[in-house]
Amino acid sequence: MDCMTSAANQDVLFDPDAPGWRPVSPRLITVRRIVIAIWFGLPVAGGLICWAIFRHWWILIPTGVWAAVGIWAAWLVGRLVRAIGYLERADDLLIRKGVLMRELKVVPYGRLQYLDVTAGPLARAFGLAELDLKTAAGSLDASLPGLEADEAARLRDRLSELGNARMAGL
Repeated sequence: MDCMTSAANQDVLFDPDAPGWRPVSPRLITVRRIVIAIWFGLPVAGGLICWAIFRHWWILIPTGVWAAVGIWAAWLVGRLVRAIGYLERADDLLIRKGVLMRELKVVPYGRLQYLDVTAGPLARAFGLAELDLKTAAGSLDASLPGLEADEAARLRDRLSELGNARMAGL
């Protein structure tokens, strides 16, 4: 029975619909699919151009394989983004990621050294930002991609306040 209880508790930790967990923006899926389209689409287009010029049938094999991998990656990114979430608790922040290889990071507020909010040009165009958390131990660095820009700023300010309050007792 303990194994069943343990498995049920683990599923709750990673369940996107579990109470309290907040998902990242679904627009992150679009941003990541655009990046995938660029990284996979340009070589596929190059392969098709080479095939059109030289008419060697074997050029289509790596081009087709690369296109298939790109399509699979575009499909997979939706599941990966939906698996990202965070939970603010009294003493720490939980960040979960992953579908097959699940990851759960616990970031104690009192161990936070600094917080970075970053947003590249594509993320800014979609109103998204990434929050990077660095801890005193240095071994626990976490990131939370795909946050709405306002939510990233709110979370940064809240975690800063909580971190300063928790560090005051050290």
